[in-house]
Amino acid sequence: MQGATLQALSTTSVADALKYFAGVQIKDYGGLGGLKTINVRSLGAQHVGIYLDGIRITNAQNGTVDLGKFSLSSMESVSLYNANKLSACQSANEYASGATVYMRTRRPTKDSLDVQLRVASFSTYMAKANVQFNHNGWCGFIDGEWTKSRGNYPFRYHTEFEDTTGRRANSDIRYGRIEAALFHGGFASHVYYYDSNRGCPGGIVRRLSDKYINVGREWDHDFFLQASYHKVFADQHNVKLNSKYTNERLRYCTDYPENQNTARVNNHYRQDDIYASLCYAFTRWDWLSLSSSYDYRWTRLKADLKKFDDVIRRDQKQVFALQANYLGLQAAASILHQHYHDDTFANVGAANPLDRWTPSFSLAYSLDNLTLRTWYKKIFRAPTLNDLYYTQVGNRNLKPEYTKQLNIGAEYHFASSRFAASVQADIYQNKIENRIVCLPLKGTYTWTMMNYGYTFCRGLNATAKGQYALHDDWQLSLISSLTLQRDVNRSDPDDEDTYDKPICYSPRLSTNLTGIIAWRSLQLTTSYIYVGERMWSYADPEDILRPYHNVDTKLTYNHRIDKVSAGLCLEICDLFDEQYEHLPRYPMPGRNYKLTFVFGI
Repeated sequence: MQGATLQALSTTSVADALKYFAGVQIKDYGGLGGLKTINVRSLGAQHVGIYLDGIRITNAQNGTVDLGKFSLSSMESVSLYNANKLSACQSANEYASGATVYMRTRRPTKDSLDVQLRVASFSTYMAKANVQFNHNGWCGFIDGEWTKSRGNYPFRYHTEFEDTTGRRANSDIRYGRIEAALFHGGFASHVYYYDSNRGCPGGIVRRLSDKYINVGREWDHDFFLQASYHKVFADQHNVKLNSKYTNERLRYCTDYPENQNTARVNNHYRQDDIYASLCYAFTRWDWLSLSSSYDYRWTRLKADLKKFDDVIRRDQKQVFALQANYLGLQAAASILHQHYHDDTFANVGAANPLDRWTPSFSLAYSLDNLTLRTWYKKIFRAPTLNDLYYTQVGNRNLKPEYTKQLNIGAEYHFASSRFAASVQADIYQNKIENRIVCLPLKGTYTWTMMNYGYTFCRGLNATAKGQYALHDDWQLSLISSLTLQRDVNRSDPDDEDTYDKPICYSPRLSTNLTGIIAWRSLQLTTSYIYVGERMWSYADPEDILRPYHNVDTKLTYNHRIDKVSAGLCLEICDLFDEQYEHLPRYPMPGRNYKLTFVFGI
């Protein structure tokens, strides 16, 4: 999604935009400040690579990225690739995920200033400013945002055994974000800082007993600085350099009187990450490209947990790739080498080094407006530092979690003077071996990370888009997607309770439909999302999350006089106030409103 379509959606963060893609599940822990992670084709959040302007956003501590921290105000496009995209000069990291999300920031073409002021439900207030400039070949932007919300939304939780109504507590958030980018020719740079103080609400249990109102608070301080340079020599040699430094500090605290039944902790974590990459591609003929890349990442995690080791991880990746495009036939092949080596600073030793080679292949044929494609990819994710070293839970003997993906699909495009449309469909099969899970090892209260399980998934993704111009004043757009899949556990044939049963949180059916009607300066967007029932525990066949329907609508009006523009936007999220959950006992906010004033010059 890009440009006007991206801005037309009822969205605030990148996570909100990605929920409209086929095959995507967004796990949301409730409230404006809740953690938001992406799951693609039931692979799990840690198998999805998140990239900003071609450089990966990482977290070696737990392997997940909170997409709620990234705003759409500076984005030109948000793209999702199953496996990885194919281009002439890519870093080795871009081959190392089961799926990839690319966020591309806007390259300004003129000087401008945009200001947004928002008031929303649950005492939510937001102020945002974006400054863009373009001068003598240099361009860039500065984007800042401040948001505060009490997050105390009402909810109703109804089951066979209970009927609870209340108001969400400890779901407040205050955050500030500022980022800037600078571009010139093949040079691109980006600096980012995010500071937040948020409540971490627990599940709705025991009829809102005071013992469970507060669970914890979290303070985040995230900073990164990245730069890249891309140069083409003699039309045959492509060279790209990437570099990045990241510093993340996190504090988690439950040490206050309300938490009578919660372990009191006041933990601090610090993660430093240095990354560098060199990519080279050689194009001898227009139809053939050979490339190689080398990536190096150095990560250090420090924590004040009892019996926790400071850990240094050295991560090296190398890839050799070939791409060919001849008479409509496109082929690509790559082989990726990954090496992980950890060092600890205590008597307890580090995990054994990890060294693996993994391949991927793709083949496509295009004829006029039709493209047929197929691909296969084998890849793994290394255990995170939490998996290996977390106090009383970590297991230094973990194996990597392997995925094997096979895909067959087709895509068709049509365009005329007033009408444009595209449709695509893919049938896929995923196998995941040595799943890393947390299981009880010695009694109920002693848990540890273990390799357990084998899962098998078959599914269908389909999307369709259409745009029709009635005449100069009217524009109609329609976007739809469908995901139909069966994701089952085949770990232990002797276990009748789990074998061939659906994987937790994997719906069999999910779909969405978005319509956009624009008339002159007025635009109306309505989005419908359906997610089928999901199992969340094997303990009881009745432990399922009910299917839900969600309808969002957005009405926007913009007016321009000379170089000055002003606009007003009204959003109604969850129009029919459906009570639903992404995770059990973490109710979502229900119907809520956002009123935004926009000013630009």
